[in-house]
Amino acid sequence: MNGIIVVNKLSGITSRDVVNSVCKILGTKKVGHTGTLDPLADGVLVLCVGKATKLVDVITSNDKEYVATVKLGILTDTLDIDGKVLEKRKCNINKEELSRALESFVGVYEQEVPIYSAVKINGKKLYEYARNGEKIDLPKREVNVKTIELLDLNNDSYSFKVTVSKGTYVRSLIKDINDKLGIIGVMSKLTRTRQGRFKIEESYSINDIEKGNYKLITITDVLKCKNCVIIDDNLYNVIKNGGLISNSYNKEMVTFLYNGKAVAIYKVYDKDNTKMKPYKMFL
Repeated sequence: MNGIIVVNKLSGITSRDVVNSVCKILGTKKVGHTGTLDPLADGVLVLCVGKATKLVDVITSNDKEYVATVKLGILTDTLDIDGKVLEKRKCNINKEELSRALESFVGVYEQEVPIYSAVKINGKKLYEYARNGEKIDLPKREVNVKTIELLDLNNDSYSFKVTVSKGTYVRSLIKDINDKLGIIGVMSKLTRTRQGRFKIEESYSINDIEKGNYKLITITDVLKCKNCVIIDDNLYNVIKNGGLISNSYNKEMVTFLYNGKAVAIYKVYDKDNTKMKPYKMFL
């Protein structure tokens, strides 16, 4: 069993809980997810099974789309509704200024990683520093907000849809938006509606998977739009042995197909972009 399953994760469980459940159902330990969802969050969690686990970092790098809801007038240590309350106060905003604030974040900006995250500093996860009450300078990362759209605004909350690059924390984005407006608020709901080509409409619940009501997407189907090249017997013999090849494709990365199946991904490894070496093998 080698391929991709798109799971619709429920709120209140961890991504690891989902992986463990699918491992048990499918009778395999070789299952990996492609980007953690907080326990509060629900929606698309792409799982790689068997040889497809080699695609984890490929899929993780894809853009992600979310719908987020923000509870106004409260601030917590975790930047979401489940955290310890640090401050409460009344907040008033109008639709026009909120829309302008949201739109101002489209593009690349430096985002501070939240203290309650699994990012490691000096070999220790940030949330471990937080739980121990230790002070630590939070790192910043360059993230890219591709699109953002206000969906709703009422007296005590607002919601928006956003498409972001890998590594973006929506909790932190919400804090940055609120800081710009001079208000406070926390993430109260988050749904991942898409990761790369995988949409929530095409996802399955754990209950679906238990009943066998799901589709396993093959490695070849996942990679069919990734600069695919059909190869002959001669090149296949080179590739199956992990041989180096010349980059006659003028691409940084190429997926090779043999007899209708993806057999390997090769990537450029020299400064002149003239040579390629194995990146992922599926033989």
